[in-house]
Amino acid sequence: MRFPTAIKAYLWYFRYATALVIGSVLSLLAAVYLSAAVGTQHWFQYSSPPANRTMNVSRLREDFLRGDSNEKNHTDVMVRLNGTLGLWWRCIQVLRESDHTFETECESFSLNQQFMPKYKKQDFNAEKDLLRTYLWRCQFLLPLVSLALVLLGGLVGLCACLCRSFTPTLVVGVLHFLAGLCTLGSVCCFRAGVDLLNYYHPPPKGVKGSMGWSLYLALISFPLQMMAAALFLWAAKSHRKNYTRMMAYRVA
Repeated sequence: MRFPTAIKAYLWYFRYATALVIGSVLSLLAAVYLSAAVGTQHWFQYSSPPANRTMNVSRLREDFLRGDSNEKNHTDVMVRLNGTLGLWWRCIQVLRESDHTFETECESFSLNQQFMPKYKKQDFNAEKDLLRTYLWRCQFLLPLVSLALVLLGGLVGLCACLCRSFTPTLVVGVLHFLAGLCTLGSVCCFRAGVDLLNYYHPPPKGVKGSMGWSLYLALISFPLQMMAAALFLWAAKSHRKNYTRMMAYRVA
């Protein structure tokens, strides 16, 4: 009677360890993808027709890089020069006169610019757009919160391994679940904010806007975090029943 019990106990232990390993790998991949998405500028991109590229590029480039916080000026330049927008960067493509190739020039958002209010008519004297203001703030805060939760979950799991305790697995699963919700919330806030920006300040005729690969990296990290959370939560749930059986067999 003891032999089948031992087989079941150690088979459960193998499944438990496998779930932890797979969950850890998924969590690591999700953190890498989300970090790459936060650090790159291809969340949204504009495609302007060739006619717009014959404008005074030098003047537009100076308007873009002069460092002011006028959202209207930056958006106008991005629309005309195939610009891209990220959580911390905005970029344009400028034609080199030497070899007639396009180069990308970027400007980073300062922390002060991230918290600045948005306006419905792209004018400092216009009415403040509170919805888009808070969407903008959430879209760059939520990924940082998500990465912090994943890091905290990793530290809790590491401490659990050093202490030879499986109880904190539930905490790790909950932290990854909350991290996944933060990642999804960031994508939704960014998408809604861009739609409102294009509504109040529509791009010229012929200019097309589309989501970039950075946003899709964030979308990929969301299901990875959820799968990791599901594995950790399953391991925590099965631990209470099966680990007790294994310990009872060892005592017997």
